[in-house]
Amino acid sequence: MPKRKSPPLTSLALMLAIATPAIGAEMTAEQRTFFESKIRPVLVKQCYECHSADAKKLGGKLLLDAPSEMIAGGESGPSLIPGKPDESLIIQALRYDGLEMPPKKPLPESVIADFVTWVKLGAPDPREDAPKSAKSANKAATEPLWSLKPVAAPNPPTVKDQAWPRGAIDRFVLAKIESKGLQPTFDADRRTLLRRLSFDLTGLPPSDLSDTSDLSDIVDKLLASPHFGERWGRHWLDLARYAESNGNDGLSRNPSFPHAWRYRDYVIAAFNEDMPYDRFITEQIAGDLLPAESDSQHDRQLVATAFLALSAKPAKAMNENFEMDVVADQIGVVGSGIMALSVGCARCHDHKTDPIPTRDYYALAGIFKSTETMWGAAAHQGLTAPQTALHELKAAAPVKPRAEIEKIILDHPPRRAPAKPSFKYAADAPLAMGVRDAKTIIDCKLNIDGESKKLGPAIPRGFLSVCGDAALKPDAKQSGRLQLAQWLASPQHPLTARVIVNRVWLQLFSEGLVGTPDDFGLSGEKPTHPELLDHLATRFMREGWSIKRLIRSIVLSRTYQLSSASDEALDRDDPDNTLLTRHNRRLLDAESVRDAMLAAAGNLNPQPAQGSLIQHRDVLINELPPLHQPSTHRSIYLLMLRNSMPPELTPFNLPEATAVTGKRDAATLATQSLYLLNNAFLVEQSREFAERVQKAATDESERIQFAYRQAFGRAANAAESQRAHDFIREAGSMLASAQNDENKRLSDAWAALCQALLASNELRYVD
Repeated sequence: MPKRKSPPLTSLALMLAIATPAIGAEMTAEQRTFFESKIRPVLVKQCYECHSADAKKLGGKLLLDAPSEMIAGGESGPSLIPGKPDESLIIQALRYDGLEMPPKKPLPESVIADFVTWVKLGAPDPREDAPKSAKSANKAATEPLWSLKPVAAPNPPTVKDQAWPRGAIDRFVLAKIESKGLQPTFDADRRTLLRRLSFDLTGLPPSDLSDTSDLSDIVDKLLASPHFGERWGRHWLDLARYAESNGNDGLSRNPSFPHAWRYRDYVIAAFNEDMPYDRFITEQIAGDLLPAESDSQHDRQLVATAFLALSAKPAKAMNENFEMDVVADQIGVVGSGIMALSVGCARCHDHKTDPIPTRDYYALAGIFKSTETMWGAAAHQGLTAPQTALHELKAAAPVKPRAEIEKIILDHPPRRAPAKPSFKYAADAPLAMGVRDAKTIIDCKLNIDGESKKLGPAIPRGFLSVCGDAALKPDAKQSGRLQLAQWLASPQHPLTARVIVNRVWLQLFSEGLVGTPDDFGLSGEKPTHPELLDHLATRFMREGWSIKRLIRSIVLSRTYQLSSASDEALDRDDPDNTLLTRHNRRLLDAESVRDAMLAAAGNLNPQPAQGSLIQHRDVLINELPPLHQPSTHRSIYLLMLRNSMPPELTPFNLPEATAVTGKRDAATLATQSLYLLNNAFLVEQSREFAERVQKAATDESERIQFAYRQAFGRAANAAESQRAHDFIREAGSMLASAQNDENKRLSDAWAALCQALLASNELRYVD
C-alpha cells in the first residue's frame, strides 16, 4: 500500500499529530526539518557525551542516540512519552524540575520550548535504530540503491491486447496490468477529459466544454496558454519553499522578503517559455555565474538564484550555527528538490541508510560556504545578517514590463537598519533576492557532530560520490555552483531526470511512479513501474528536457485518459490503483478551488498581477496589522507570508513553505467544512454569483440552468433542477421571519443556492 504523509502542521493537523504519536510513523517534511534543525543538534552537542553508544561512561543507563532507546529510557524510566511533554522525563530534566540536564547549566528557554513542541508532535524522529545484526547491516550496505544506477532506455514490452495502447507509455502500463490478469477500466467521456485536462494543465475550469476540436489541438492550446505557467510554476514554488517573509525566527519578528515576487514571476515565465529543465535548474543554482547576451537576461539569471535564498532562516543572534544552517537549507533544497535525496542527514554523521558519507556533505557545504546569500533589509534586522556592500551593475531592462527604466541588483543594502520598520523603498534601484560568490572562496571544514565550533579537517569542494561521474571539479576561483549545476544537469546523472519526470507524473495522476517524490533513497518507496520511469527519463532528455513535450506525451496516452470508475475486480485486486488500471479522482488543490470559485462567480481576473503587496516593504510583519487584501487575480499572486498565509487558501492543505514539498497532503479536514459554511471570501463570491444569476434571466428555471453551467459547465438535470426550485422556495420561507424585504429575501435565497454550488464536490473534485 502506498505510504501516506501526515498532514502539514496547520493548527488542526498539529492537534491530530499530538493525539497520534509520530514515532514509527512516516513524517512530514516539516517534522523532519524541525527535528534536524531544532532537536538533533542539541542532542548531539548537549547529550551524546554521556548518553550515546560512543559515550566513555554511560549516564543513568540512558541512551539518547536512537528513537527506540529514548522510549525505553534508563534507570529512571522512559525519557519521553510522545504527545505528553509534562510527563516526559527529558522535559522535566531540561526544566530542572527534579532532574537537571545538562548538569552544568540549563539550556535557553527557546530550546526547551522546541523540545516541548517536538514531544507534543509525537516526537517524530528520523534517526534509524542500529541494525539488530551484522548480517542486516551488511545487506543494507552492499545492496545497490535502484535510483543510483544509470538511467536505462528499456524497450516497450509486448502486450496481448495490441489494439489498446496508443504508444510506449501505454505498453509499459498494460503489460503490468495483464501480468496480474486484469484489464484497465473504460475510457473517460469527453466532458470529464476536457475538465481534467484544463485543471491539470492550467489550474482552471475549461472555458468551453462543447469544443469538438481534435484532442491534441486542445492540449496544444492549453500548453500555449499563459495560465500553464501559473499552474505548473506553482508546483515548482512548492519545491522552492517560496514565501514572501521569513517566518517567526525565534524573535517572533517575521521579516519580509519584499523581492521574492520576482522569483515567482521568473518561474511562471520559465514554464510558459518551456525553458529546458537542465537550463532551468542551472540558472537557479548559478545564474549569476552564467554569461548573458543582454541586460534583461542578466537580470533574469540574478532573480533565478532566489531558489537558494528563499528559506526560513533562524535568528542569528540566537544561533551560533546560523551560517551552517543556511548552508544546510541550500544543500537540502538541491538534495531533496532536484535529486530527491536527504543529503542533510549526513551533516552530523555518515548517512544511516543512503551511501552519503559526511565528507560528501561538507564537500557540498564548501560550495555554499563560498556563496553569499542576500534576502532583504528587514531580514537583516530580524536575523542580524552581515552587512556588505552592493555591486554596481549595468543598467538593465526590466524583468517585467513597467513604466520606468529599472536595473536589478541583489539586495544587501550597506545601511544601518532603522530602529522601526519603514514602508519606504529601501534603495534607489529595484532589488532581487539571490546569491553571489563570496569574496573569499574556501573549502569547508568538517563540523564534528554537526557543530560549527568543533572543526575537523577541511574537505575539498565537490559533489556526491555515489551519483556517477564526480570528476567535474569546482573552479578554484569560483564557489563551484556553476560546476554543481552542470553536474546535476548532465544526462549521466542518475537522479535529475528521474526525479522531475516522476514529479510531472504525480501532478497528472495524483500519485508518482515513485510514491515518495522527495525521497529516492532507501527510506523511500521503490517505483511501481521502474521501466516506465526510465523510459520517460531518457525520452525527456532526448527531447531537449522539455516539460511541455513530456506533459503532452503523457496526457495524450490512453492511460491518462482512462475513467476514474472502478469495478469489483479492480477494487479487490488493485485497491490502491498502483497498476494504473484507472484514473484517480482527486480534490483540487487550494489555489484551484479558489480560482474555480472566482471563475464560476464571474469574478476571476485572468491577467497577471503586478508585483506584490509587500514589494519595496522591508518590514517586520508581526509588528504590522494583517497585510492581506481582497484580490480577484489568480491565487498564485496572493501574498504568501510564512505564519500568515492567505486565509482563502489555508484550509486546503497549503504548504507552510519551510521545506521542499513535492506532494501536498490531500486530507479532508474539519476546517474545510467550516470554510465552506461561513468563510467571508466564499460568502462574498456567493452573493456576487447570485447577482449575476438573477441578472442573467427572469425565469427561475433559466436562472438555475445558468448557475449550473457557470459552476459545472453543464446543464442541471431534471432532479437537480427540481431540488434547486425547492431550495429557493424553502430558503425564502425560512428567511421570511427575519427579512421583511421580499427582494432581499429572494437575493439571500439565491446566494445560499450559489454557495451550495460553489461548495459542492463537483466543483472541488476532478474525475
